[in-house]
Amino acid sequence: MRRQLIISIFLIFVVIALGTVGYSIFEGWGLFDSLYMTVITITTIGFKEVHELSATGRAFTVVLIFFSVGAVFYSLNNAARILIEGELRDIFGRRKVKNKIKRLKGHYIVCGYGRMGKIICKELKNTGVDFVIIEKGHIPEAMENDLLFVQGDATLDETLREAGIAKAKGLISVLSTDAENLYVVLSARGLNPSLNIVARAVEEGSEQKLIRAGADRALSPYYIGGQRIAHTVLKPAVVDFIEFTTRAGNIDIRMEEIRVEEGSPIAGQTLDQCGIGRELGILVVAIKKQTGQMEINPTYTTSIVSGDTIVAIGEVSKLSALENMAKKK
Repeated sequence: MRRQLIISIFLIFVVIALGTVGYSIFEGWGLFDSLYMTVITITTIGFKEVHELSATGRAFTVVLIFFSVGAVFYSLNNAARILIEGELRDIFGRRKVKNKIKRLKGHYIVCGYGRMGKIICKELKNTGVDFVIIEKGHIPEAMENDLLFVQGDATLDETLREAGIAKAKGLISVLSTDAENLYVVLSARGLNPSLNIVARAVEEGSEQKLIRAGADRALSPYYIGGQRIAHTVLKPAVVDFIEFTTRAGNIDIRMEEIRVEEGSPIAGQTLDQCGIGRELGILVVAIKKQTGQMEINPTYTTSIVSGDTIVAIGEVSKLSALENMAKKK
């Protein structure tokens, strides 16, 4: 579309320039009179001629009319097509996005597409997780990057419903103020009581308020960033290891959490009996119980119970195999 628009503008400019130069050469007029005659000829306004035209001038005017009419119609056609196609693409594009969102289940909702929101969405996309963005403004790269987004206010119930909150698995609120994040948490918890909600805390001491409002976790990026910088200086090897194992898209080794479903074949077995370490070569770092208790560095005699969440390190393919074993058969 941009190329067609540039061509149209260039053609009109060329016709005006040729007409001005032509009248100056054939009739000996000044530039302004030649430009005026060219413009009224191209636009077919039909004002009287600036000066009497010679036979050569009239022949040149006929040729100019044919070229100018073609150039103007071509330009108008391109302009109309750009407007119509652009509007239709937006209409059908939004309808397509809405249909995709309606079909989603177990997805995540990201409220806010600022600097932090972009990083979160990038990680979710690299992990292959379905997510929907809620942002007040338009997201220019949404169509190019195949991002599902709802343009609106995330604090409003209707906007959250449009993002499919009833069937969502989790919500991440990273809006610019604690008040906005608080409203989102309150609204989201009321619309979906089982939703896993993580909110950003901007001001110091806001974490507890967000948790009381219904957030499962409230994180301060400044606190986490400060800790990360300090640990990078004090424990660089540990930080490198954690970053390497948790980075999305890592094809070598990953750290993952896998929930054991009811009816899984490994439920009720010990770590030794199910062969996680012996057969898959996976290192189980911890097991989180349904009560929230975390058992660090479990032994081979530790039993796995339905509802447990296994935190393990291993190759991506091996972790996928463990995930299949943890599912209901």
